[in-house]
Amino acid sequence: MTEATHPSPQSILVLGAGELGLPVLRNLARVAKRSPGSTISVLLRDSTINTQAPEKKLEVDELRSLGIQLVAADLVNDSIDQLAEVFAAFDTVIGCAGMVAGRETPMKLATAALRSGVKRYFPWQFGVDFEVIGRGSPQDLFDAQLDVRELLRAQDKTEWVIISTGMFTSFLFEPVFEVVDFENDAINALGSLETSVTLTTPEDIGKLTADIVFFEPRFRNEIVYLSGDTVTYGQVASILERVLGRPFKRNVWTVPYLMHELEKDPTHHIKKYRAVFAQGRGVSWPKAGTFNEQQSIQVTTAEQWARDNLAVN
Repeated sequence: MTEATHPSPQSILVLGAGELGLPVLRNLARVAKRSPGSTISVLLRDSTINTQAPEKKLEVDELRSLGIQLVAADLVNDSIDQLAEVFAAFDTVIGCAGMVAGRETPMKLATAALRSGVKRYFPWQFGVDFEVIGRGSPQDLFDAQLDVRELLRAQDKTEWVIISTGMFTSFLFEPVFEVVDFENDAINALGSLETSVTLTTPEDIGKLTADIVFFEPRFRNEIVYLSGDTVTYGQVASILERVLGRPFKRNVWTVPYLMHELEKDPTHHIKKYRAVFAQGRGVSWPKAGTFNEQQSIQVTTAEQWARDNLAVN
């Protein structure tokens, strides 16, 4: 594939401006300059657009300074028809609101996108490969994502693109996930030390998503894979030893152990995620076949992230 010098202009609406939405918006604003006539908009709640909270206000001001138009709507409280009316003004809609709004939101947004007649829809599926994981996994939210895929595949009027990114790199190192135990200098490998996980930073996802949106020949009705890095838990331990200069113990949390822990606390979201990642299906893929490798685009590896964020000077 070769990238055209001037891709077709598009009017693009991004849903949300959070951890992923902001990097996507910043990069769309940059890449859109290659495609004269393109416009970038972001859907935010009215209260966010008019916020006086200093940190949020800075973000809103930044979006305005990038030439991004602000569209007021509410993904949770507005009806499907109300959202469809908003979406109808755009060629491309990109879901970056995550699943914080609840299990029903992905299907609601996909239904609104199809009802609006938008040309192309990127659902919030920035994560694992839900089909390989399959239905009935320990993380029941994933079934809702499979429902969205079935809905999109069952029609031929709106093109769809799914971007599979693996886990956000930073999440692997979050204390709440408990894979990396900095207090005890230990790694709690999910499944086994050989189980692998694909990691990509939100910044890289933003950069690559913008390239995918404007890529020629156009992506349509397909899954595009990204990978900042694909590593085993054993390799993560070695990375931490190199970066931090001290040994890390290697513990293994087996699938039966994690499923037992989940049975004791069946509504615990983090325990659901740990059990899914321990099973090792659909949570990693080789870097070789990814969009960033095929296009020779530099991305942040797990070790680079650790050096930038964990190393003490």
